[in-house]
Amino acid sequence: MGSARPGLLKRFLSYYRPQLHLLAMDTIAALVLATIDLAFPQILRTLTGGLFTQEPDAIRSALAYLGLGMAAMYALRFVCRWFVTSWGHVMGVRMESRMRQDLFDQYERMGFSYFDRHNIGDLMSRVSNDLFDISEAAHHGPEWIIICAIEIVGSFIILALISWRLSLALALTTALLFAYGLAANKRLADLFRDNRRKISQVNSQLEDSLAGARVVKSFANEDVESEKFARSNEAYLESKVRNYRGMGIFTATVSGFTGILYTVIVVYGGLLIADGQLTPADLATYALYVSMFLSPIMTILDFTEMFQKAKAGFERFVEVLDTVPDVEDRPGASALRVSAGRVRFEGVRFSYDGEDDVIRGLDLSLEPGKTVALVGPSGGGKSTTCALLPRFYDVRAGSITIDGQDVRDVTQRSLREAIGVVQQDVYLFDGTIGANIAYGKPGATFAEIRAAARAANIAEFVEGLPQGYDTEVGERGARLSGGQKQRIAIARVFLKNPPLLIFDEATSALDNESEHAVQEALAELASGRTTLVIAHRLSTIKDADEIVTIEDGRAVERGTHEELLALGGTYARYHRMQFGA
Repeated sequence: MGSARPGLLKRFLSYYRPQLHLLAMDTIAALVLATIDLAFPQILRTLTGGLFTQEPDAIRSALAYLGLGMAAMYALRFVCRWFVTSWGHVMGVRMESRMRQDLFDQYERMGFSYFDRHNIGDLMSRVSNDLFDISEAAHHGPEWIIICAIEIVGSFIILALISWRLSLALALTTALLFAYGLAANKRLADLFRDNRRKISQVNSQLEDSLAGARVVKSFANEDVESEKFARSNEAYLESKVRNYRGMGIFTATVSGFTGILYTVIVVYGGLLIADGQLTPADLATYALYVSMFLSPIMTILDFTEMFQKAKAGFERFVEVLDTVPDVEDRPGASALRVSAGRVRFEGVRFSYDGEDDVIRGLDLSLEPGKTVALVGPSGGGKSTTCALLPRFYDVRAGSITIDGQDVRDVTQRSLREAIGVVQQDVYLFDGTIGANIAYGKPGATFAEIRAAARAANIAEFVEGLPQGYDTEVGERGARLSGGQKQRIAIARVFLKNPPLLIFDEATSALDNESEHAVQEALAELASGRTTLVIAHRLSTIKDADEIVTIEDGRAVERGTHEELLALGGTYARYHRMQFGA
């Protein structure tokens, strides 16, 4: 797999380890195939120079045994070819499956910042296109190398025994061919890497356009999306054209070498026959073995394209595996123990790019069982503050503690199990309503799912549907209204039953009727839990125990609704803008 990354070949070979039994049997089958293919011309040469020169009766008496022997040989070849084709591919797809799982598990370890930097289409391309190419090379590589190596070496030895003079010319021409192949390989590698990037861009553009199909339709911008896709598609086309031009030059040059080789054999062989150093029969046999000698060489050279695709794909695969997640558990991290539910932000600073802070020395306190609401201008740092509590991102300076435990000192799993998040943009998985509610507690009973739905004020609606909790929600919940999706999201947090809650503008996208139903569910959910709320509609948070105004990453005002109105600052200004008083 090359040396672009240290230990790349070793890491690739490690995926063969669980399939060593199949690899061994595939290797044996390939050896038998190569031996049989190599033996046939020699058997024919022996027969034409021996048995077939004898009396007709002797030939007839031997034909039955000869036929049985040949039938047995080719029956064995049939079995070996079947094994290589079927179980050899099974070995490849098992390796592909293991790589796919490793890649997915690595994606799951990544923090939000990784997905901020990478397009989903590109990540999906690595899982599908790249791993398929790797699987094909993983299967065909060992098989072709073994068969080709035996056929090249074996046929060359036989050729040398027939005529060492012709074989010297053959060896020289072959050496030039391989030298050219190595040089061409380097150029082709760059072309295939570029092709991998271009197909990823096509997938990214496709994913982006399809995910935003409703927005595209609402603005009648199908032509805009078509033009955007056409640009990435054209770039991929140009990359493929460069690939095929490169492969065309490569294969044509190889074909030229083959023509030169056959010309040398005919001309030089004719001279040797004229000098009495070679018989016409030997030259005919030599030509037959030259064909067998060249066939595996052509196979190896043709394998170049598959190998380069696999190499480019494996490099991209390893690139992901070698990426260190931005957020990791510290060595010896303990499980979070929530006793009261007291949360402290002390001197917190955070930057998305490592340079410009969006949170600048934030101090914030959430007392047990109380609700604290964050208000302020867009971009002021409210959502970022909420994302820092469950460690979706890590603080740059300062600390966040829960009951005195720094969130960086506890495991991510225990931390996030203790926090329930209800966001404005609800994501429902393609499946049933019941399955989406149960996502809050995998393995929950139907009684628990139903109780959570009742608590979220969604049970009456669900149980009135023909299929009830088995109703399909559609992709991203497309068959449900915004309020219904929001209450399902609240139901799964009820089922999770965490001691800490985050409401990130959970009702801002809803109509008044839906907002009222959702607000009731949120109030029920927040009862007795430490809750952090982001809201643009001030009417939804006027009863919060404390309201904090966030501007430029700092807390600039604190107090109850009445206290902040009396203060006459930013909160009071927002209130006048929304209510006119």
